[in-house]
Amino acid sequence: MFAWRCTDPTGVENLSWTELSTPQPAADEVLIEIKAASLNFPDLLIVQNKYQFKPTPPFVPGAEFAGVVTACGSEVSTLKVGDHVAALPSVGAFATHACIKAALCIPLPVNFPLPEAAAFIMAYATSHHALIDRAQLLAGETVLILGAAGGVGSSAIQIAKALGARVVAAASSAEKCAFCRELGADDTIDYSIHTPDTTLRDAIKSTCGAGGPHVIYDPVGGAFAEPAFRSIAWRGRYLVVGFASGEIPKLPFNLALLKGASLVGVFWGDFAKREAAANEAMMAELLRWIQAGTIKPPVQQSFTMTDLPKAFDVMARRAINGKLVLTNP
Repeated sequence: MFAWRCTDPTGVENLSWTELSTPQPAADEVLIEIKAASLNFPDLLIVQNKYQFKPTPPFVPGAEFAGVVTACGSEVSTLKVGDHVAALPSVGAFATHACIKAALCIPLPVNFPLPEAAAFIMAYATSHHALIDRAQLLAGETVLILGAAGGVGSSAIQIAKALGARVVAAASSAEKCAFCRELGADDTIDYSIHTPDTTLRDAIKSTCGAGGPHVIYDPVGGAFAEPAFRSIAWRGRYLVVGFASGEIPKLPFNLALLKGASLVGVFWGDFAKREAAANEAMMAELLRWIQAGTIKPPVQQSFTMTDLPKAFDVMARRAINGKLVLTNP
């Protein structure tokens, strides 16, 4: 097997495509031939040693993949050779093969394309947990999605529409806004033409209405967080999903008081560990939506696995809409 190996997490330039021994599954594991792996923003942060999860070097980065089971451990009864699965093991995806516990695998419908399946778990589980569990989003409410053209943002558009909400998508260019409308957004805000103070607030008011959005979904952080929060509706819920801008905002607490609003943390990874039964039910619902065509991972660009550095460059430049996927032949 081959894998991208990180021995010094100080940047993408320190990754090397390395031949390794193909592992054999332990009793509770399966060996998977990886067909596709998605690139998520935390993958970039991990190889730069900037993420909260810091694997011990050397490690193979890549959190999420889809592939075909090629061997099963002696205790595995839930999967068999030839099954198509998706998994999110946190590391190990940027390779040709991986051994993981069978319990971490999600069996896939036969008609679920593997590149789309590789781009499914992290983004859609995050947005489902955020909008349904944490925000309790209701049909007819307005949700403002920041960074809406990215991986999690695009999944949030689809899930919010599935719930019957009105979606206002904010993105950083006219092209990205057009992409959001293709996914179902009812209106868009191109915040590249706004300053992070009064003009953004005016744009939110004109698109969301004078009362403001009921829910704000923010995977970006940075300078737009405070003006967005100042625009939130009475009893609004502000979802703290991530900080793709690289800047963690600081909000005056009186804003929450004045709006009767909630600042809501979203950490799907810990939710999945602490509330396993609820997470399992959530994943089952997402798979039903996939099969019904209600949601569909928007894979907009793919690279071969050996072109990982090029893919990281595209992600770092924010030059991708939707999801970016790496494929093995």
